Amino acid sequence: MQRAAPTTPAARPPLYPLEILGSSRAGCRGQTREGRTLSANNPSLSYRDAGVDIEAGDALVDRIKPMARKTMRPEVLGSIGGFGALFELTGKYREPVLVSGTDGVGTKLKLAFQLDKHDTVGQDLVAMSVNDILVQGAEPLFFLDYFACGRLDVDTAASVVSGIARGCELAGCALIGGETAEMPGMYPDGEYDLAGFAVGAVEKADIIDGSRIAPGDVLLGLASSGAHSNGYSLIRKIIDVTKPNLDGDFHGRPLRDVILEPTRIYVKSMLALMQAQPGVVKGMAHITGGGLTENVPRILADTLCARIDAASWQLPYLFQWLKGAGNVAADEMYRVFNCGIGMVVVVAEADADAAAAQLRASGETVSIIGRVEARVDGAAQAIVA
Repeated sequence: MQRAAPTTPAARPPLYPLEILGSSRAGCRGQTREGRTLSANNPSLSYRDAGVDIEAGDALVDRIKPMARKTMRPEVLGSIGGFGALFELTGKYREPVLVSGTDGVGTKLKLAFQLDKHDTVGQDLVAMSVNDILVQGAEPLFFLDYFACGRLDVDTAASVVSGIARGCELAGCALIGGETAEMPGMYPDGEYDLAGFAVGAVEKADIIDGSRIAPGDVLLGLASSGAHSNGYSLIRKIIDVTKPNLDGDFHGRPLRDVILEPTRIYVKSMLALMQAQPGVVKGMAHITGGGLTENVPRILADTLCARIDAASWQLPYLFQWLKGAGNVAADEMYRVFNCGIGMVVVVAEADADAAAAQLRASGETVSIIGRVEARVDGAAQAIVA
C-alpha cells in the first residue's frame, strides 16, 4: 500500500503518498461494538479520539515530497500518488534480471530513541538493502520504506525520511514510495520501527554469484564507517554494563555520534569498478549480521576457504573499545561485528592492484585482507587469525 493521506481521490497529494493506519474509523451515528447508541451524552467519536492524527499525516506528506523528488530517476513514470509506483526498465538492458532485498535497522533504533537522534537511521535502512543486492552485481533502481509507530511525531518521521532520501541519493536509486503506519497501542510513545525494500537490475550474463572464485584469489576489504547496523544488542549491553559518557570525546568526536554513524553505501564505487573492469569482480560479501566469519562463506563453494589476516588492517577505535569494555573474545568479535570491513570483494591475484586502485580513486579505503584456499575437510570456511 502506498503512502497516501486518507483523503478523497481528488485531494490526494501528487507526490510521495502517505497512508495513516489505525484502528477502524468510528464517527458515524449508530451502534458501537458494545451496542450503545451514540448521542449527546455519548458524543460522536473521531479518528483522532482513536489516536490517529490525519492532519499530522498530511503535514508529513508535505515535508517528504521535496526529499523524495531529489531522488527521482527518469525511469519513474508520472507523479507518485496512485496505488502503485511505476518504474520503466529502459533499453539499456538486454536481458535484465531483477534483484530484490529487504531489511531493517535492528536494535540500533533503540539507541536512536535513547539519544533522540533520528537523521541517520534512514541511511542505515537504505544501505542494508542496496548493499545486499549490489553483491550480485545489481544496480539499485528504486526503494520503498515502511515506518510504523504508535503516535506519529512529524518532526521525528521527517528526520528519518531525510536519512532515507540521503541514502537513496548515495545509492543512485529513486525513493519511489512507502508507508507510514500510525497504530495506537502498538508501540510506546517515541518509538518506531523501520523496514526497507530495494529493487535493482543486472544483466543476466553479469550476475555475480561466486561461482568463478578459485584458490589463490585475493580478498579486498573495503573499510566500514563503523558498526553499520549489526551487533547493536551487544553494543547496548556493553553500554548498559559500563555506562560510558556518550556525550564525551571519543577520538575527536562524541561517542554517541560514533556509535550511530550510518552504514556506508558501496554502490557507486563498486558499480564504477564493474563498469571500468568488466568481469574482474568474482564475488562480494556484505559484512552484516554474522560478521566476517559467517558472511564470507556465503559466496564460497563448499570446497573453498577464506583465510583472513586480522593484522592486515587496523581495528578501528570503536571496535577496540567494544572489545576491551565488554571483554569480548576475538572469535566473538569477528562473528558479531564487521570489525572495520564492511564489504569483501574477491578478485584474481593478477587483478588485485588495479581493482584496489580503482576503488581508492572512488573514495574507498581498501586493504588486501586475505586469500582463498582449498578447504581441508571439516575445516571452517572462514578463518580469521
